[in-house]
Amino acid sequence: MLAQTAGLQPVGRVTCKRRAPDAALFIGSGKADEIKMLALETGATEVLFDQSLSPAQQRNLERHLEMPVNDRTLLILEIFAQRARSHEGKLQVELARLQYVSTRLVRRWSHLERQTGGAGVRGGPGEKQIELDKRMIGDAIKRTKERLAKVKKQRQTQRRQRDRRNSFMISLVGYTNAGKSTLFNALVKAKAYAADQLFATLDTTTRQLYLGDTARSVSLSDTVGFIRDLPHGLIDAFAATLQEAVDADLLLHVVDGANPDYLEQIEQVQRVLSEIGAADVPQILVFNKLDAIENGCLPLHMQDMFDLREAFEGSSRSVERVFVSAQMGEGLPLLRQLLASHAGTMQPDEILDSL
Repeated sequence: MLAQTAGLQPVGRVTCKRRAPDAALFIGSGKADEIKMLALETGATEVLFDQSLSPAQQRNLERHLEMPVNDRTLLILEIFAQRARSHEGKLQVELARLQYVSTRLVRRWSHLERQTGGAGVRGGPGEKQIELDKRMIGDAIKRTKERLAKVKKQRQTQRRQRDRRNSFMISLVGYTNAGKSTLFNALVKAKAYAADQLFATLDTTTRQLYLGDTARSVSLSDTVGFIRDLPHGLIDAFAATLQEAVDADLLLHVVDGANPDYLEQIEQVQRVLSEIGAADVPQILVFNKLDAIENGCLPLHMQDMFDLREAFEGSSRSVERVFVSAQMGEGLPLLRQLLASHAGTMQPDEILDSL
């Protein structure tokens, strides 16, 4: 799915079981020969690994297979680069890409030979091109971080303004392609981009949601989706975006209820939430895509409690769960009632105390 989302067409798949990755090739030399033969048979022009490769492993594999080799991290970065629309999103992707490339300069390209020194015999052997490249990338990383820091300050100012308005903040989180943007559009009548693809949303969108039961409005934010083995560089780069989840008063954890691997997806989301410091933020599990669940697996009750320990051992609490179909509108009135009950429990005095 990642390859297809990036615009590639997978033509073959090879799996490998090892006790530990090979230091040189990640896989064994025999398996590498098998991949090379399969690539020749299928006419493949590139090999993708569903794991993160070290720079040395990637370089050795390209020499062995005689074709470009890329890993899961670069594939996700490519998708993010295609999806980024806002200034902040583009900066975040640029920072992650620069950090990724900076570790892959050593003997990566043929142009990294030593340059000549000054005129005549003076000046010594000169500076290596690789040293110039490293310094240029280092400077670019520094500049991008400084620009992102300014964006982060702007976001903090916006959050303080919402706090002064006694705004109850709700953030949509969840595995990528769980239907967060579709649910966001259904709740606030927005037109955020929603599609059946991974990482359709990168840029955080915030809208006001009016809850009639409490006669007040709350702030609802749609955030970037999570995925298993999300590169740490991306988590660091998207710190400003993910901060929306940390600062939220309530998280709507959207789950693809029709996906047979939903427990694994819940675990991955909970793991990322723990890493960014949002594990203790109150949650409501929203099992989406009710219309796509098979008849024999339909829930007996539209609302119940879910023990997060079923999916994530690091958790020790139960949270409310509600079943909805964001596309068909089923279950949304019940979800609005739940949101109203949570928003109504936080009084203005409590909000002021939290500033």
